[in-house]
Amino acid sequence: MNGTTDERPAPRRSTRFRLTVLGCAAVPLCFAGWLGWQALAGGTSPAAASPSSDPSAASTAPGAAEAPVPGAGPSGSPSTGTSPSASAPASGAGALAGRTVVLDPGHNSANADHTTEINRLVDIGNARKECDTTGTETDAGYSEAAYTLDVSHRARAILQARGAKVVLTQDGDRAYGPCIDERAEIGNAAHADAVVSVHGDGAPASVSGFHVILPAKVTAGIADTSAIVEPSHRLGVTLRDTFKAATGEPYADYIGEQGLDTRSDLGGLNLSKVPKVFIECGNMRNAGDAQRMSDPQWRQLAAQGIADALTAYLTDPAG
Repeated sequence: MNGTTDERPAPRRSTRFRLTVLGCAAVPLCFAGWLGWQALAGGTSPAAASPSSDPSAASTAPGAAEAPVPGAGPSGSPSTGTSPSASAPASGAGALAGRTVVLDPGHNSANADHTTEINRLVDIGNARKECDTTGTETDAGYSEAAYTLDVSHRARAILQARGAKVVLTQDGDRAYGPCIDERAEIGNAAHADAVVSVHGDGAPASVSGFHVILPAKVTAGIADTSAIVEPSHRLGVTLRDTFKAATGEPYADYIGEQGLDTRSDLGGLNLSKVPKVFIECGNMRNAGDAQRMSDPQWRQLAAQGIADALTAYLTDPAG
């Protein structure tokens, strides 16, 4: 990425060098010889004697390959897939210092064992919906819950390397859920700068692709998304673009327009007070999407796309 040079500090001179002046014919020549001995014996400059003390010079050794910070940017991505474009955000350590991001891994692998709890209805402002669902899975049995948690872990590592505080709504440490209203509250309580809810779709096997879900304006009961519609839209468009660049996954051919879908029936969006979007990373019932989503290298690219989107959104001066 960055070019390297082969410049090295000048070799240190010996302080034991001695100059013997033989047969001085005149005092001026002897005096000149004595001055020369002084310059060579004790006059080595600090700059020549050791590498620069300038903090900016304390970088990777000249000529050596720079080791990437794990997950810190596109250089840490697997070699497969399409890399992010040249317009990808600055992703150095500290780029997201002081920022809080919430990642919401959809569903829970244990939900199926707690049907009574997850079928409980909760208030989402304009309706009442189930606390949570079991999610979908591939034909080979790779569950959406396992996928979303894995990608969230990978994205968390990248974001933390960039200095962000990352909160997960669940980390495989819950008996079930959490419910959709609690997922929204976790983001609100964290005063998150942005929230991304990670999902995989369970559409008919004949369709494929990914899409990003944006919150509609909902002002009903306990829901009021007025303040988050616009920033969530910016986040969603950025996520759509960076996810496609990172993974090469096409926009969904069965829902939304150009990879975007606006909805008013999702409690996780309706109850959010901070910018939030959902991403359906692909259709797990489609053979092609399922193969990609089951591949750890592709999941790393998916995580990279999500992390790059959050980084671009949070570091955009226009935002």
